[in-house]
Amino acid sequence: MQKTTHETLLYTIALSLIPKLGPYAFKNIISYCGSAANFFTMPKGKAAKIPGIGSKLLAIRNQKESYLKEAEKVLEDCKKHQITVHTYLDHSYPNRLKSFMDAPVLLFTKGHIDLNPKRSIGIVGTRNASDYGKNTTRKIVEGLAPFQPTVISGLAYGIDITAHRTALEFELPTIAVLGNSLDSLYPAAHRSTAETMTENGGLVSEYPVGTAMHPNNFPARNRIIAALSDALIVVEAAKKGGALITAEIAYSYNREVFAVPGNLQNTYSEGCNNLIRSMKSSIYTGPRDIQEALSWTTNDPESAASTKQALDLKKFSEEEQQILLILQETSPIQIDQLSWQSQFPIAQVASLLLSLEFQGVVKALPGKKYQLV
Repeated sequence: MQKTTHETLLYTIALSLIPKLGPYAFKNIISYCGSAANFFTMPKGKAAKIPGIGSKLLAIRNQKESYLKEAEKVLEDCKKHQITVHTYLDHSYPNRLKSFMDAPVLLFTKGHIDLNPKRSIGIVGTRNASDYGKNTTRKIVEGLAPFQPTVISGLAYGIDITAHRTALEFELPTIAVLGNSLDSLYPAAHRSTAETMTENGGLVSEYPVGTAMHPNNFPARNRIIAALSDALIVVEAAKKGGALITAEIAYSYNREVFAVPGNLQNTYSEGCNNLIRSMKSSIYTGPRDIQEALSWTTNDPESAASTKQALDLKKFSEEEQQILLILQETSPIQIDQLSWQSQFPIAQVASLLLSLEFQGVVKALPGKKYQLV
């Protein structure tokens, strides 16, 4: 990871502002050039050799000053609204999200947020929540409170806002991923809750200040909710809707997905029941389901600390040491994230993990996750 200076941040934002330059192309450029600044300043002949770069993108380098000026405006707006910018290259960027190719280049946050909490749980559902759905959401958060997870949701009416408010009640950090920029709040009726959340958690968006609200933003933000969650629980959901989109994405990300079964006559139980029937989720019956799926224990922080002290890295190969150091910082962690952080191919990581399992220092978990024993 490079050290983030004002100039580094400015060039990174400038590169991200190029129209139709998606996360994949951005990461490809950074991988080849080493930094966003290098893309704008390297000789034309060398830049032309970047894989996948076209003549239009190459010509955009001539507009460097314009993009830098626009990037300065982004930073000024963030300062004005007390918003923090996290780039894909920063240590503060969420590791759970980073390994996915559609991860946004920039994240904007407001509040006292840890984007890399030890544990996280996503809770989503319909805006038209029944009393049963709201009560179930409260019981889920209350049941998981001893494990101190960060509660992730989307600040929407119904299940989302119930999850956030219950997290606050039990003094759990809670994060809302929004489909709009952080200079505005939607829905406005939840402003008071959102402001309280910034004291222990807060708000996340991939959209710069001033971005116009668009309906497509909300399905897009669901991938962030899915990625940030160690497990996702769908409480009530109709046959189609945002909660189901989030569940489908979480399933594709190899996250643990749970659905609360409901009355067959209830429209807002149909989505949950279908997730269970299609085996894209497990049935949620209580906090023990999450505890077993994620190997959570209430004394994990102490056991993890003792493991760190007892582990003699000198006994392992250099490659194994690198894997163990990552596991000490982030555990449990998925194998693709280990591959990205170590810069080892997945096949090599799998081989190293198997060796470490045989040595009794690493444990495999469901969902292709691993943790220190």
